[in-house]
Amino acid sequence: MIVTKRHSLRIAAVGALSAASVALAGTAAIAATPAAPTASVAQKAAATKAGITAKPSVNSVKAWQQFRVYGKTTGLKAGSKVTLQQKQRGKWVTLPASAPVTRTGTYSLGVKLGLKGKNDLRIVSGHTASGVFNVTVR
Repeated sequence: MIVTKRHSLRIAAVGALSAASVALAGTAAIAATPAAPTASVAQKAAATKAGITAKPSVNSVKAWQQFRVYGKTTGLKAGSKVTLQQKQRGKWVTLPASAPVTRTGTYSLGVKLGLKGKNDLRIVSGHTASGVFNVTVR
């Protein structure tokens, strides 16, 4: 095979184009890979974690006297239901007292208890629960 000047220029041009396309393909592949999450994304995920607070209107009531439980929620949709639970014999029992979450994330529910003594209570919605609070029934 005889290599002429024209043939060698053609080989050089093809080689240069091949090298350029490989370099561009590598750059495109790097650009296509997702970047590692930044701190702001991690903070948003932590901020949307669901939470419930609860506070009774009184600390002590007579049996079957009504009182209210107020609180705020974070990460729960407006209209979702929060329910009262009472600890009975070491297990959490759901009571027939519930209220919807308002669009501002608050709730208020009326409660009547009949078990005399110190009652451990909490508010739940799905897998999210408030801290335990106590109301004594006399």
